[in-house]
Amino acid sequence: MKRILLLILLIAFLGCKDSKSKGDVPGPKGSDLITLFKASNTNYPKISVHRGGKWLLFYPENALETIKYVSDSISAIYEIDIAQTRDGQLVLMHDNAVDRTTNGTGLVKDLTYNELRTLNLIDDYGNVTNFKIPLFSEVLRWCKANDIILTVDIKRSVSQKKVIRTILNANAEDNCILITYDVAQAQSAFKTAPELLLSVSARNHKEYDRLLQAQIPTENMIAFTGTRLSDISLYQRLHKDGIVCMLGTLGNLDRQAEARGDSLYKTWMSKGIDIIATDRPFKAFKAIN
Repeated sequence: MKRILLLILLIAFLGCKDSKSKGDVPGPKGSDLITLFKASNTNYPKISVHRGGKWLLFYPENALETIKYVSDSISAIYEIDIAQTRDGQLVLMHDNAVDRTTNGTGLVKDLTYNELRTLNLIDDYGNVTNFKIPLFSEVLRWCKANDIILTVDIKRSVSQKKVIRTILNANAEDNCILITYDVAQAQSAFKTAPELLLSVSARNHKEYDRLLQAQIPTENMIAFTGTRLSDISLYQRLHKDGIVCMLGTLGNLDRQAEARGDSLYKTWMSKGIDIIATDRPFKAFKAIN
């Protein structure tokens, strides 16, 4: 009788152990940014630097040297743009062509990376610098080594999956927030890499409703609420769901602050904005601090 009882207990134990091991198979490790960027936290950077830095004398947009320069002075995250060369290399470049931002001409997709390396970047005042168009992988390595956070904007001609693969291969998921512009992009990004934090477009309640219907976890979201102020009820709703709100002041709102006083940045944050995405990072940082 004792042997039968022991046999039953042994079978039950093994069954529980097997069930536990199957249920405890770990999923992908979530980015540390998912934990950091919560509405309940305050210790994340409050400034997002548009294109890595614009209108900075002798420091061009989408240049690694510019990111280094700005990061020496303020705490910020850096929005960068990813394009692809003819030979499949991912580089930092906003425009389809290199004409505006370098001393060369031509479409990025028609030029090899070696051809791009012969060009020099130009700042927003027309000054030719000694800086070169950087590889995305090169920027990732530096950001990983220096605990810098990027928001990664992918050009339409570039594969989202390829950019994500580059981030994961560099083990840089703790340094990258992936920008998406609509529900379809957000869905595909989450499906490809559920461990990444996503910047999603939520400029109003309807856009946010569509994101929720797509069943993307709110913990994977930072809400880009547009380049004009939304109704305060939207910020309150997003905060209630734990989501950080970003306002793009680049353009009209930056010009308002320049004309009427930089204290406007602090006024906008008092309405429920958590991060200011700006072309005036030094001014905005000083104003909110």
